[in-house]
Amino acid sequence: MRHDTRVAIIGGGIGGLALAALLQRQGFLRVTVHEQAAQLARIGAGIILSGNAMKVLRRCGVEDALLATGIRPSAFTSRDWMTGGTSYLMPMDATAEARFGAAFLNIHRADLLRILVSALAPGTLRLGQKLAGIEETPGGVRIGFADGSATEADIVVGGDGIHSRLRAILLGEAPPRFTGRLAIRAIFPTARLGGLAMDDCTKWWGADRHALTYFMTGRRDEVYVMASVPGEWQGDDLSRPLPREAFLGHFDQAAPELRRIAEGAVECAVWPICDRPRDDRWFAGRAVLIGDACHPVRPYMAAGGASAVEDAAVLARCLDGFDTPDAAFAAYAATRIPRVAEVQRISIANTWMRGPTEDLDWFFGHDACTAPLAALEPAA
Repeated sequence: MRHDTRVAIIGGGIGGLALAALLQRQGFLRVTVHEQAAQLARIGAGIILSGNAMKVLRRCGVEDALLATGIRPSAFTSRDWMTGGTSYLMPMDATAEARFGAAFLNIHRADLLRILVSALAPGTLRLGQKLAGIEETPGGVRIGFADGSATEADIVVGGDGIHSRLRAILLGEAPPRFTGRLAIRAIFPTARLGGLAMDDCTKWWGADRHALTYFMTGRRDEVYVMASVPGEWQGDDLSRPLPREAFLGHFDQAAPELRRIAEGAVECAVWPICDRPRDDRWFAGRAVLIGDACHPVRPYMAAGGASAVEDAAVLARCLDGFDTPDAAFAAYAATRIPRVAEVQRISIANTWMRGPTEDLDWFFGHDACTAPLAALEPAA
């Protein structure tokens, strides 16, 4: 498509910001990102960026900044929830980086977003713009926002998450599916461990629950703890504060080391783990979806953010290589759907890296910026 194509991206999350950065680096001159939040704040949680994500972010021009801010863990370790025994350990050393083509990184999600914003042209990110509706016009798409403002674009991209407003407009209102599980989390200074030695990145596996514990900075001064536990959820709120005593109660049967790490928590939160049944309708007309807006995954493979970044890479390539939105969107969806379906399947099974039997290269070694696109006829 022409590099003066007007591209409006709804949602300033990982996928939307990565797409904007990639398009601008490819020469697209009229890209905007519309985010409903009024300001960017350091809230949220940790995120794991595997080699497949880092290869895309390298092409966004932010790899060095990410490596300087987050932590390259020495290893990924799987341990038993109750006994603490190790079932799997994968070193994240120079050999692993060479194998997968990039580093493995842990980082605070807000730091990742801040760095991605720094890669954009001034004025690209528009804050305080919550999508209200879209209307196709003879010349493109008119996009209206809740504050009464509006803009026009040639195509609109929905990167606005599992509760995507654009998805609802395209496909109809449908609440996400609650999976019967809750995510509980806490972020706190490493000093609260009281000198306890903690591995850089560990997944603790239990019979009906699991937890992730890892550092989020190269200084190892900030700890992230997240656990998936069975539970119920009533109401429409996306997350809630969780009393510390309730948080710790979920670790009553945990190995002493895991229990001690959890005790470092001060402020805790809980949110429902949701997904959607697979739906391969990823685009309609001049609108297309990326990331959790079209294929939300359960957070058991640390693959949601990486999948959104891969979507951004493939969609950017298709917009640059096909003449029309229909052709670009069709190639993008056909390329991504089979891979994402496998990620969704493995995430639901929750077996990824529990033991040494997984084929890791198909996921960590993938490069969405160079992998073949679906065999559709490209523009001349």
